[in-house]
Amino acid sequence: MDNESKKREQGLDEHKGETSDSADKHAAEPALNGEAQLHTNSVDGDNADGLEPSSLSNEPASQTVKKPVVKNEAWEWAKALLIALGLVFVIRWFIFAPFIVDGESMEPNFDNAERIIVNKILYNVREPKRGEVVVFHAPAEKDYIKRVIALPGETVRVQGDKVYVNGELLDEPYLKEAMDKAHQAGGNYNNRNYAEAKVPEGSIFVMGDNRSFSSDSRMIGPVELEKIVGRADLIFWPANKIHWIH
Repeated sequence: MDNESKKREQGLDEHKGETSDSADKHAAEPALNGEAQLHTNSVDGDNADGLEPSSLSNEPASQTVKKPVVKNEAWEWAKALLIALGLVFVIRWFIFAPFIVDGESMEPNFDNAERIIVNKILYNVREPKRGEVVVFHAPAEKDYIKRVIALPGETVRVQGDKVYVNGELLDEPYLKEAMDKAHQAGGNYNNRNYAEAKVPEGSIFVMGDNRSFSSDSRMIGPVELEKIVGRADLIFWPANKIHWIH
């Protein structure tokens, strides 16, 4: 009996040993599996960490790209503004200039206080033509606006409402309506005559459209070409009278 009980105890001990060994093996497997998962996570983590720095490094890169873009845009705007101001200066002083009509000498085609644009470069290319409206420096240190009647070397004579250039009657459609009204009223539109004279070379003969109330070449003499500021091209104010003059 004692031997059998000993054998049974040994069998139980061996069984316990096997059970404990198998338990240890099973216990080791989760640990090993756990290490594999952590390693995988660490690889993923490493990859993620590897991606995050690149993405983080991109952010400063994008910022460093944007800053020059902003500076470049600001510089482009500054250059555009400087160019625009330069063009305004050139246009204002060398090409076109605004003037204000002062007085009634050019009625009915130009009224007092109207704003006009004067082309200052045209007569650097060619000489004035008959019928054009010009602005020039007058002897009284003022700028006058008048209409070209006769050109250099031509003869001119004014008799009532008739103007003769080189002996031929000048057609003046811009005054037809005003003259017709004056004739219907029983009078002449113009009451300032001018004896025949020759226009000197390098000068033009000008008169105001309001013939009886204009100080022009009949009083101040022919206008030298070098004193001409330019040709009146546009009435731009008042707004309801905006139109090209020629």
